Amino acid sequence: MEEFYRIRRLPPYVFEQVNRAKAAARNAGADIIDLGMGNPDLPTPPHVIEKLKETLGKPRTDRYSASKGIPGLRRAQAAYYERRFGVKLNPETQIVATLGSKEGFANVAQAITAPGDVVLVPNPSYPIHAFGFLMAGGVIRSVPAEPTPELFAALERAIVHSIPKPIALITCYPSNPTSYVAPLEFYKDLVAFAKKHEIFILSDLAYAELYYEGEPPPSVLQVPGAIDVAVEFTSMSKTFSMAGWRMGFAVGNERIIAALTRVKSYLDYGAFTPIQVAATAALNGPQDCIQEMRDTYHKRRDAMVESFGRAGWDIPPPAASMFAWAPLPEKFRHIGSMEFATLMVEKSGVVVSPGVGFGEHGEGFVRIAMVENEQRIRQAARNIRRFLDTGLETLHNVVPLANRR
Repeated sequence: MEEFYRIRRLPPYVFEQVNRAKAAARNAGADIIDLGMGNPDLPTPPHVIEKLKETLGKPRTDRYSASKGIPGLRRAQAAYYERRFGVKLNPETQIVATLGSKEGFANVAQAITAPGDVVLVPNPSYPIHAFGFLMAGGVIRSVPAEPTPELFAALERAIVHSIPKPIALITCYPSNPTSYVAPLEFYKDLVAFAKKHEIFILSDLAYAELYYEGEPPPSVLQVPGAIDVAVEFTSMSKTFSMAGWRMGFAVGNERIIAALTRVKSYLDYGAFTPIQVAATAALNGPQDCIQEMRDTYHKRRDAMVESFGRAGWDIPPPAASMFAWAPLPEKFRHIGSMEFATLMVEKSGVVVSPGVGFGEHGEGFVRIAMVENEQRIRQAARNIRRFLDTGLETLHNVVPLANRR
């Protein structure tokens, strides 16, 4: 039977081959060090857990919650934006709670996209940035991911040559997967561009608090007048190690926030009320846990760069995010990121994400998530060293990618 329309618009899941190799290795009893998925291993702060426990079972908390987020949660997010970015937001009209930033992106695509609408998406990029709009019937035009003058040149070409004219541009800084960081001056130019060409900016700021050098990453909404054209998505997944709680936000332009709120009102009743109350406590409570989280990832980053370098694989140190964006070791570059990542699992027990899974321009790289402790990262480096020293030409039991089933 023919695939359903929206399923036909989705390409095969490119990480599936690595997942199969990981499952096979685990079934065979291998000790797998999984640096593939950006799934935080740090505990949620104790005061957040305590607030959840305190709220569970209270009258009315088991009933349907508020799809747009309980008022206290939206006020807490507004307070966060004011103290962190100096941006004042109206909790009633400029903030909506989402079930993580991923759900927010998927539903904003449903809210604003007509069939055939063009959306400008960085390549490489986190998959939902493109596929949310593809599922909504949109058309994706790729632009460079790095915040440089070349990006603006590509944007100008896209405006001239796209029919119809693009409706929106996706940004993600600090970037997943590349870890690029954008300065405020970049956002000033971007907002001016968006206003000139009457397109929206949809900014993914999930890694706002995960940075290691220099100034904290800015928000696009810090640019005067940005709220006229911009909506920003944030998440509590990384900042407070609350990935499984599925709590995030969209803030900014009232027209888009209203559209997203309306779509969500048909699709969900919001997160479980005790989760929203605990998320409020996270935003309003002690913030030293954020610095502790940042320090932990910083130490892991340094351990990874140092130990992988000694193993023979030079990893550019990321300035932000929980990922390293690493070029393939030279003698493996000709086989591509998918085959390299698969071999890594089979021959070293270390899982990384193939760069091609984030777009065609991610080929030649892998994404490494810092979701294991320093000891395990150093163990991964030792395993990788043995794999790299072996060399591709001696791996006689390797089946070429084209022949794998």
